Amino acid sequence: MNAKQHIGHIIQERRTQMRITQEQLAEMAQVGINTLYKIEKGEANPTLSSLEKIVDVLGLEITLKVKEIPGIGNETGKDLL
Repeated sequence: MNAKQHIGHIIQERRTQMRITQEQLAEMAQVGINTLYKIEKGEANPTLSSLEKIVDVLGLEITLKVKEIPGIGNETGKDLL
């Protein structure tokens, strides 16, 4: 499962737990229904703005971890954020 699919799965699972339809979530988050459908299916490259709106409605949060890879630009593999 790639990152887009993983994000889509989490959104769909939470939406289902909350017993709301895609149409309801799209309206509450002020995103297009087609956009939400594609995000849930892992077919879209959503903007950060769209994701923020969706996860806010779902009571989720976005976290980001950036890590240097050893041997590419450094040798430490340390976390940047």
